[in-house]
Amino acid sequence: MMVVELRKLFRRPRTWVTIGLLCLLPVIVAVFLASTRIAPPPGQGAAFLSAVLESGSLYPAAALALVLPIFLPVAVAVIAGDTVAGESGAGTLRYLLVRPVGRTKLLLAKLVSVVAFVVATVAAVAGSSYVVGVTLFGAGDPVAVVNAIPQISGPGGGGSSSSAGGSGSAASAPSAGGSASAADPAAPAPAAPGAPAIGSSGADNGSPAQLDPTEARERAADSVASLSGDPLSPADLALRLLGAMAYITISMLGVGAIALFLSTVTASSLGATLGALAALISSQVLVTLDAAASVTPYLPTRYWLAWIDFFRDPIFLRDIRAGVIVQAAYVVILMLAAWANFTTKDVAQ
Repeated sequence: MMVVELRKLFRRPRTWVTIGLLCLLPVIVAVFLASTRIAPPPGQGAAFLSAVLESGSLYPAAALALVLPIFLPVAVAVIAGDTVAGESGAGTLRYLLVRPVGRTKLLLAKLVSVVAFVVATVAAVAGSSYVVGVTLFGAGDPVAVVNAIPQISGPGGGGSSSSAGGSGSAASAPSAGGSASAADPAAPAPAAPGAPAIGSSGADNGSPAQLDPTEARERAADSVASLSGDPLSPADLALRLLGAMAYITISMLGVGAIALFLSTVTASSLGATLGALAALISSQVLVTLDAAASVTPYLPTRYWLAWIDFFRDPIFLRDIRAGVIVQAAYVVILMLAAWANFTTKDVAQ
């Protein structure tokens, strides 16, 4: 049954059109950046976008930041909202249940298809953007990348710099998309022991310190730098990117669980999709509302952008762990509710 659902999903032209459109947006942005060589000022635009001119290997992270707040959740909600409601609306659900396949197994197969779509989409966006980034911007000059770090690490709402307890400053409050603002993700982070301080300078004018070119090459040859300033080898960068992709996939499974549950409640795939999007928009609004601070840690979008913490050195795991727990809770609770509703639902109407 799972194989049937996967074939059905990936044989639909709209699946590939959706994935293609999500990959197209980062390509368009990369073309404009490469042709004008004008990057957004530090603290503006998507995460890492101000640094990609120096290192194209960072572009997958920038591409994920571009599609995460709006486009990727919408795509997941559309696919998940159509899983059961689409079959019911088309009148094919009853024929599926005529087969000797239990409703629980059918619902599990639908969930697997949603997971497969999310994994394929995130991998396609990251893979295509890496090729585009390295092709248009190159792998990155080590000196330029290291010297640009004080500019990349502007003030703002890094995933772990803001806490639910209000210890962060008001200027670093999470935006409508998660634990960090996509436009301002790189909050100053404590450097690893022995690492140079970010934004420090021996001059009285407060300008960022610039490393000697020879020293920079020794520190960052064949590498890019983390948000905390330490150089990252290509292998380390790849592992951190894989961690970010896995975290984003888990975050989108919460969206899929909401839409899949609503898909078992209604026979309209559009209604299930809109219901899921309404829930996400409400969560994004409440995340930015100080009066809702008591419920903010439990909202599905609260920790969406905590994946940025994978690019700090050391990696900040507090918000990453919290985000995984929140999304797992949504998936478990909503899938149990979907199972309870679907196994007792009358589909003979």
